[in-house]
Amino acid sequence: MTQLYAQPYDISATGFYFETAEEYKKSANALRNEYGDPVEEFEIQFIDGESIDCDLAKALELNQANFARYFEIIEDWEDWEKRFVILAVGECGYQFNEDTSPTDFDIEICEVDSIRELAEHFVEEGLYGDIPDNLKFYINYDAIARDLAIDYSETVIAGSRIIYRCG
Repeated sequence: MTQLYAQPYDISATGFYFETAEEYKKSANALRNEYGDPVEEFEIQFIDGESIDCDLAKALELNQANFARYFEIIEDWEDWEKRFVILAVGECGYQFNEDTSPTDFDIEICEVDSIRELAEHFVEEGLYGDIPDNLKFYINYDAIARDLAIDYSETVIAGSRIIYRCG
């Protein structure tokens, strides 16, 4: 279960932990500062849960306006969908709103561990034309990787290295 913390901006109030939007609403409505006034603004912090959900919270810049949708997403979406949104919003600069779907983004994810490995894969697949076997030993994969790094980037999501390209 994912646990979040609502840290009040009012320094005379104490925050609370919650695991659902309903828990948040109940606790937030009951919270009062030391003067008896209601507390209205909170910083929402990720406390505990799966690594990919932590990365998603960072990418979405979790706050009072989007945490309820965040709870829906972590329950309903597959990891690949979360990964797309993390890359799109956190790395590529796309915007996230209530209607956002992982298929809204033009992102290419490559299942390799490094950009050099991507260069090797592209050569094997023939993207640089037919290269005779006796010349393959002379290919400078590091130079190809440096060229690919102009369009492709790498990051780590939930402990896994991802090579991607924003559309």
